[in-house]
Amino acid sequence: MIILRRPAATSVLRALFCALASAARAADTGLPRSLDAFARDCSPLVAARLDATPRHYRQIEPSLYHLAEAHAGQIATLSRDEQADVLVKLARFIDERRDAAGDVAVIAPDRPLIGLLDPDRGLDPKEITALASAYGTTATVFKKDGPDETVPSVAADFLSAVKEAAATDAPSTIVVLGHGLPTEIQSYSIPSERLAESLLDGAARRAAANPTGIDLGHLVLVFDDCYSADFSLNLANALERGCRDRGLALASLPYLIAGTNRNCVGHADVSEKFVPHFWRDVIELFYVRRPRPGRITLRDFFDKVDNMMYGYGRAAQVGRDGIVTYRLVDPEQCQDPVVFVPLDEAAITKLRTILGLPADARLPRILDIG
Repeated sequence: MIILRRPAATSVLRALFCALASAARAADTGLPRSLDAFARDCSPLVAARLDATPRHYRQIEPSLYHLAEAHAGQIATLSRDEQADVLVKLARFIDERRDAAGDVAVIAPDRPLIGLLDPDRGLDPKEITALASAYGTTATVFKKDGPDETVPSVAADFLSAVKEAAATDAPSTIVVLGHGLPTEIQSYSIPSERLAESLLDGAARRAAANPTGIDLGHLVLVFDDCYSADFSLNLANALERGCRDRGLALASLPYLIAGTNRNCVGHADVSEKFVPHFWRDVIELFYVRRPRPGRITLRDFFDKVDNMMYGYGRAAQVGRDGIVTYRLVDPEQCQDPVVFVPLDEAAITKLRTILGLPADARLPRILDIG
């Protein structure tokens, strides 16, 4: 958790300028960047100007860092005052997208679930079907679990179901639990490009009668496996690239929820049951605890689940008024989940304006909102 201080504006702006200039140089040289340096040098001023609570700023700080890092070269060309203004505007832009997407349903009545579970022993379909039943919907779960099934056959059946979900206007949620790599669902050897192809094949059937083009905004995809944020970004890139290659307009990418942040592995408690930490916390918050909400939304994920997951690898430091900050105990246990939301043309235009980019500058159609 960030402890807010108000250092002299000149010293903060100088540190901000140095940090952004370093990020720009890193982009040219391939050197690693540091979220810790951003938190130390940039966050105090940004958080103070946002008048954000420590918990809220903690939830958007990595998103702000990654967004600023992606445009470090552009931001470094600005004056010190302009750089500070841009970071504050970017933080507010992230908050606007959180507010706009917060009520999007993830698990709700009339929103069927499609699940893909790792073949490992202990990962039971009930981890998905029980939630579906509790929230008045249905679940179709794919898992290699018998002698007549193979990894390729289960993968093909899952991708066929994904394709059909993309081909209809009806909303649905796809949940993947198991092992992953930045470029593939490792459990079933499904590369991000192959999943993107299935989504586009389905959406293209709708696009024939839809003048707005490829629209996947009715889908939510949840990945609880290693490197799931990296996989989500690769999937989004593959979808955009696929639309360009097919000459199709893109109206909306899907909503993506990643159980781990960039370059992070996922963790699970392995005993009689194998349930990853992220999905286990979802079950605890919205199935075990009562009363249950009427539905589970994106806000529940980027607020409640994110807050619960923050305790992995960190120890709360409690003061007179409650938790004051967190002490890092084991960085390997930190997962810090991410929600990615699609951006429409109006949001893209606003982001270009904030960054001072040309009107035709190409920006990703997905945004990390924490």
